[in-house]
Parts: sequence; C-alpha cells; structure tokens
Amino acid sequence: MTDEARPSKASRASTGHSSGRATIAMVSQLAGVSPSTISRVLNGTAAVSELKTQAINAAIAKLGYVPNPVARGLAGGRTMSVGVVTQAVDSPFYGAALHGIEVELDPAGYRPLFISGNWNADAEANCIDMLRSRHVDGIIVLTGRLSDRALKAHAKDVPVVVTGRTLNAPGLYSLNFDNREGARLATHNLIQLGHRNIGFIAGDRLHPDANERHEGYRAGLKEAGIPYDPTLVVHGEFHEISGMIAVDRLLQSKKVITAIFAANDQMAFGAALALRRRSLRVPDDISLVGFDDVPGAQYASPPLSTIHQPAYELGRLAAASMLQLLAGNEPTAVVPAPRFIARESTRPAPG
Repeated sequence: MTDEARPSKASRASTGHSSGRATIAMVSQLAGVSPSTISRVLNGTAAVSELKTQAINAAIAKLGYVPNPVARGLAGGRTMSVGVVTQAVDSPFYGAALHGIEVELDPAGYRPLFISGNWNADAEANCIDMLRSRHVDGIIVLTGRLSDRALKAHAKDVPVVVTGRTLNAPGLYSLNFDNREGARLATHNLIQLGHRNIGFIAGDRLHPDANERHEGYRAGLKEAGIPYDPTLVVHGEFHEISGMIAVDRLLQSKKVITAIFAANDQMAFGAALALRRRSLRVPDDISLVGFDDVPGAQYASPPLSTIHQPAYELGRLAAASMLQLLAGNEPTAVVPAPRFIARESTRPAPG
C-alpha cells in the first residue's frame, strides 16, 4: 500500500523524521505491527485487537499521519468520491444543481469531482474516462449529449445517474423534468392573458430539452386553437447574447408580437435588454416569460415570469439517487412537476 501523508512541522520535529513525509511503513515500525494490520484498521475491513488498534492510533497521532482517501478507497473498494459531468459550471442553472449535489453528498462522507462537458459528446466521453481513471464510486451526468448507449455501457461497470432523459438499464437511474408540459404551461398562461401573437425563442436544436420545450409551445397554441406560425420562432443557444439576437430577428419580421416566451431565463434576460434598447417596455409593450426560474429571475427588472424547474432540488435528488445505488438499493426519487411563476414581466394583452 502506498498510503502517504504529510505530517505537521511539530510532528516531524518530535519524531526526528526530516524527510517531511510520514508513510504507512513508518507507522508500522513505530506501532510494531504489519502494514496490512494498519490497513485493516484504517479501512475497517477486519477485526483487530484493541491493544494493536491503540498502538496504531498512537503512532498515527505521533507521526501526524493522514491517510490518503484514494489509496484507502482502492484498498477497501471505495474512494468516497462521485464524479459529476456538468455542461457549464458558470451556468446559474447548473451551478444551483451542483450545489444541491454537494449538499446531499457531504453528510454521507462523499466528495464530488466536477468536470464540464460543454455540450460536446466527445468531451463528455473524455470526462467520464478521466473520472473512471480516478476510480470514482459513481458518476452523475447532468443532461449532456452522450448517447444513451454509452451511458448504459458505463453503468455496467460503475453506477450512473443521469438527468434530462428517461433511461432504464441495470446500474443506471434517470431523472427527467417535463419540459414539454412546462412550455405548454408558459404558453397557456400567456394565452390566458389574451396574447395570441406569441414569439418563441427556442433553444439549440441539438438539445433534447430544447426540442421538448418547442413541442410544448406548439401544444399550448394548438389547444387554444391558435395556428402555429414558424415566422414567430427563432432559435437561440441558451445564453443571454442569443436572446438579444433573437429579439432583433423577431422584430425585423414586422410581425405584430405582444408577448415573447424564451426557452430559458438567460435568453429572456437578453431579450429584455434588446427590447429596452428598442424603447419597448416589458410588460407594457411586450410581455416576457422565461424558463427555469434561476435565482436571478426574481431580481430582474421587472421580475421575470417563468417556469420553475427546481435546479437545486434536481441536484439533491441526483445525489440521493446515487447514494441509493451505491447502497445497493433502487432509487425512488421523482422530479417535481413544472410550475408557472407569475411575476411582473407579464400583463394582459393590449385591448
């Protein structure tokens, strides 16, 4: 076992070790027991007499020895770490989800290792390979573009929890938010306010959730008997700048638009700025709705009406599901249904 640690300066002085590193061999010599006995005590893998345990603990304290958790995990079968493949650590949505994962894992003694896939299947595959090389105990994938087949294959060797899709496979658990219903709710609420000419800023076509939200927009129009008009739809890329560009394109079409539904809050923030620069007021001239309910939505000017997707809770549910898989149990977590949050960015359509 190559378990090593750095003792304190005081410990090095008291023991006369000038190398600056305490090793398990040094603990073995001082305690008068074999390295394998020390490993059994540290990993709790077998019973060791109280006398030997006391000698080992005393030697560890004297040397200032701190076991390497990765090495301990390799010996005991666990590294107490969970790999997390996110898409953008600077995203307000994914940031909240990562916080939820961290909060849920901490009491169980697990630590997350975060890495970004940046919406690239090859990059995500490399992320998972890297995490597996570090012998993580499980992997959480937040949405992404890695194929279902690849995720199922990884789940044969390491527990996997994935969000943003519905999958069934041994060793794998999925958590999916009803994006279609959320977008239908957003569209329905605008229609209830009397809006019929509703512009839609869709997301990237390569994102499954973007396509589901587009379907929900169309479903909301259809149930109200409003024809779908493709000229009222512009695709963005889920960030603020693309929301600004989308508004410019919508207004250049010369269509009469009384409301805009953006497929995420970040694009809605960009849309609001673009409207302001054109001297159009939200909601007096154009009502605006987002999707996700990121923390900044309630502090926008005006506060943004949006669909609440519980990012923090999603992270906690993903982590809780992983802990259940690691314990050999079947996860039971279910993502809450979408809710429309009415704020000051929407009002009845002009009469």
